[in-house]
Amino acid sequence: MNTAQLAERLVSWIRDRVLAAGGKGVVLGLSGGVDSSVTAVLCHHAFPQNTLAVLMPCYSNQEYMAHARMVAEKFAIPTKEVVLDSVFDGLLKVLPDDKADPDVKRLAQANIKARLRMLTLYYFANRLEYIVVGAGNRDELAVGYFTKYGDGGVDIQPLGNLLKGELKELARFLAVPEPIINKPPSADLWEGQTDEGELGFSYDELDRYLASGEASAEIKKRIESMIAASEHKRQPPPIASF
Repeated sequence: MNTAQLAERLVSWIRDRVLAAGGKGVVLGLSGGVDSSVTAVLCHHAFPQNTLAVLMPCYSNQEYMAHARMVAEKFAIPTKEVVLDSVFDGLLKVLPDDKADPDVKRLAQANIKARLRMLTLYYFANRLEYIVVGAGNRDELAVGYFTKYGDGGVDIQPLGNLLKGELKELARFLAVPEPIINKPPSADLWEGQTDEGELGFSYDELDRYLASGEASAEIKKRIESMIAASEHKRQPPPIASF
């Protein structure tokens, strides 16, 4: 299947899934990264009149917000912007400060940002009778590089079978601006944060492992450990059998 065929099938898949669920359209978060940009363009092809992209800065990198607006303008995708800074601050004020390890505390607070964005998307989805579309790719879903009930809290994941390299090829086919495709991937959860810095390996290495099972002994061990530790994220909550 070539890239044009892939794009066409993904657009059809989005449309079919949304209509089967009784949805009138789609809503998604537009962050300025390549994954959400590709998702936005595909969704707009599927529902030209009923796609809403929501920009949800929360102490966010201004370059990412500028890139999000660039995509929305280029493809004429309707947007809403909801600034979450004060909501985030207000929640932190009422939460206890237990003097946790700084790295643990930073991650917990970053997950709050992702979950506030999920709440925001479902607010629009409920009002409009839309379906929430995620932007997770195969790499991120495989190793659990997403926030449970945050960016993982969506109704459909059209990119979930695409490796990062495949996604970049699709982005170029869809004419996503090159600066968005080429910049270091980041969830923009804190200043200077990058995906590969957190993962401890490159997307190219992860692509290779997922496609062929090949990796250095050290990388393979780390990837397989992350897959095992994040299994709960990919499953519905266990239900007691009695």
